[in-house]
Amino acid sequence: MTEQLSSSMTRRQAWIFAARPRTLPLALASIGMGSFLAASVGLFSWIVTLLCALTTIFLQILSNLANDYGDSVHGADSLEREGPQRVTQAGLISKQEMRRAMLICALLAMISGILLLYAAFGLRQMVLFLIFIALGGAAVWAAVAYTATGNPYGYAGFGDLFVLIFFGWVGTMGTYFLQAGEFDWLLLLPATSVGLLAVAVLNVNNMRDIESDQKAGKRSLPVRLGLEKARLYHWGLLVGSLLCAVLFTYIRPQSPWQWLFLLSAPLIFLVGRAATTLPPNQLDPLLRRTVLATLAFMVLFGIGIVI
Repeated sequence: MTEQLSSSMTRRQAWIFAARPRTLPLALASIGMGSFLAASVGLFSWIVTLLCALTTIFLQILSNLANDYGDSVHGADSLEREGPQRVTQAGLISKQEMRRAMLICALLAMISGILLLYAAFGLRQMVLFLIFIALGGAAVWAAVAYTATGNPYGYAGFGDLFVLIFFGWVGTMGTYFLQAGEFDWLLLLPATSVGLLAVAVLNVNNMRDIESDQKAGKRSLPVRLGLEKARLYHWGLLVGSLLCAVLFTYIRPQSPWQWLFLLSAPLIFLVGRAATTLPPNQLDPLLRRTVLATLAFMVLFGIGIVI
């Protein structure tokens, strides 16, 4: 069953609905991966991890609000849509209120991000401070521009690429660097692993909405590829994620515990099989299961490298 709006929904419930709390765990997967990698070299910081998580939560809520607003403006939210309805389209929250909430979330993300950089660098490493400020600005832009601009990149089929960049590479490598103070190119492999699983969640979402997106002119990858090729692409994301983790463990072996992440493989393949066999109108429950599979992979991988 997809989430549906009720005319009796209170304002508070409408705002919670628009914020999409169920998406927040996925946003934190790359933060967890980066923190585990930092802990594996003895450089873990609680304060940096918590501020990374807080900043990411603000950015994800910003993205969700912008998605609600953007889909309503561009017409992707309709009665034919299989996914959760939008509070802006339903008239529970006005467009002006949603834009104001987006601005507040963006400001909170920037404030949290500045506190994070101060905790990580202080004021003595101004170059790094400015580089990460630029990355933060790019993250805010990416959160809004997915659907809520005049030419949204999500409607052109580039959402998958940006999810890989920010939910994989930037989230993982940035969290690691902020704690360890060094850059290790090999860590792009586990960063890609968690990023590809995040893309898989988006792909389930887009396969679910393939018909309504096509009618609204939203050219997501499933719309561009067609459903059958999108299913093959989905398997590529899942297998590619595991292969990146296997390659990292093979290149940098330290302990048999590093292979602990393989325990998540059956769960990943189970949700993958369901996502590539069920009809689009039955895919919504798989979003939560794919997120849980992603978290299981991240936690098992992290425990393995820390042990």
